[in-house]
Amino acid sequence: MRMKLSSMWRKHIMTTNVSKQPPILEDLRTHAPEQLAELRLLLASGAPSRPDPRRPGFFELDGDANVFYIFKYPSGTKVLLLGVWERDRDRVAELAACSCWSAA
Repeated sequence: MRMKLSSMWRKHIMTTNVSKQPPILEDLRTHAPEQLAELRLLLASGAPSRPDPRRPGFFELDGDANVFYIFKYPSGTKVLLLGVWERDRDRVAELAACSCWSAA
């Protein structure tokens, strides 16, 4: 009888999907709201980051327009934004891509 009850109990287990919250973002300087929004989007999407080989816990994230220098807490609950700089771009290649017409 006991075996029957335990197997019945397992049939009625409900699972719930819990979505992981994005980390809390703390801006240590006064960066533009557009830069903070871009970083939040990168963090939420799980964009790849490059670790700083000299400093554990520090990373660089490449955004569309900016590079972000951050510190991630080991628990993953908080990210500190330390610096932002504009990404190096090949302006000549961008100009050529804009001026090139497709052979449609």
